[in-house]
Amino acid sequence: MTYRAKSEFLRIMVERGYLADCTDMQALDEALIEGPVTAYIGYDATAASLHVGHLLNIMMLRWFQKTGNRPITLMGGGTTKVGDPSFRSDERPLLDDAAIQRNIDGMGQVFARYLDYGEAGARMLNNAEWLDGLNYLDFLRDIGRHFSVNRMLSFESVKSRLDREQSLSFLEFNYMILQAYDFLELYRRYDCRLQMGGSDQWGNIVNGIDLTRRILDREIWGLTSPLLTTSDGRKMGKSASGATWLNGEMLSPYEFWQFWRNSTDADVGRFLKLYTELPVEECDRLGALQGSEINEAKIILANHVTTLLHGAEAAASAEATAREVFEQGGAGGDLEVVTIGADALPLSVVQLLAQTGIAASGKEAKRLIAEGGLRLNNDAVGDPQLTVDAGLIGDGLKVSVGKKKHRMVKIG
Repeated sequence: MTYRAKSEFLRIMVERGYLADCTDMQALDEALIEGPVTAYIGYDATAASLHVGHLLNIMMLRWFQKTGNRPITLMGGGTTKVGDPSFRSDERPLLDDAAIQRNIDGMGQVFARYLDYGEAGARMLNNAEWLDGLNYLDFLRDIGRHFSVNRMLSFESVKSRLDREQSLSFLEFNYMILQAYDFLELYRRYDCRLQMGGSDQWGNIVNGIDLTRRILDREIWGLTSPLLTTSDGRKMGKSASGATWLNGEMLSPYEFWQFWRNSTDADVGRFLKLYTELPVEECDRLGALQGSEINEAKIILANHVTTLLHGAEAAASAEATAREVFEQGGAGGDLEVVTIGADALPLSVVQLLAQTGIAASGKEAKRLIAEGGLRLNNDAVGDPQLTVDAGLIGDGLKVSVGKKKHRMVKIG
């Protein structure tokens, strides 16, 4: 019989679709009812900004705090120097201390929008605080002896890399031990009893639980969220130009708004539950809309998600700009709707430019792309080999060259 959560936080996790796995749901549920509980999610500082792929877990931390608990955002100032090999095909580039700190500063801007770091609120910590000063021999003797190499090799994140005969460095192999040690240290220092993360972190989380049990004989828990893809199979947060960044300096609020406005119909209800705080019943109602009505649901989605990250004024401005450009063509511009048959897809972006009439020939299309003049849904595109398929077009793909040439491509 499936266990039915009683604590507010776990009920929200289940109802809204955040929960993939939990190590001991009943024990965690009982602890949450007694409350409050401290939990953390770790973020390695591999880029100057978080991206949309991180947003689901940020929302989990937000709900955790809203339900009366204490969240920790753990910045990987130490673990970034090693690099998480989980489900990667190659080793991450190594960053120096200055680059890591710049990235931590950039990522911190986002967390401040979702969490309250005031007195007795959320904490932002850096694992370099305890990892940088470790003595290697002491660490091997006191911590390393609790890890079985046989068991570490059995974790899917490592096994998949080795099965493909792709190199896994000794440096990377140590990552899961360091992450396990993070959990142990956070329990010791802050009574942190829960680690959350994406389902790709399951093995690392279980290691931390096992290490804490072996050394301190204490019960702690792990909870993971599903790794999301869009309904057409694309990785969440990826667009024609790469990652959809959360920092406004790397992606404008308007472009962020457009990312959500361009969600496929089948994703709207699910995204509303995961990325907004609208009631579940309202999310289901909006997600069930059909035809032109689903487009208004997408605008609601874009407005709510953008408001959380960039503020209500930025969301309203983005909607107003979008309505002007998409519905009125924009001042001085033309927005011609071009219909492409489903049987003509997929096609290259060069063919798309020629078929929409923006470029007179394939040669001109390649020149426009090389000069940086092409944007798809306001994302700059520099790859003439980019494939345009039904998933990318969705319910409408805006193709722009310069400020005044626009086409709205739809599937007919």
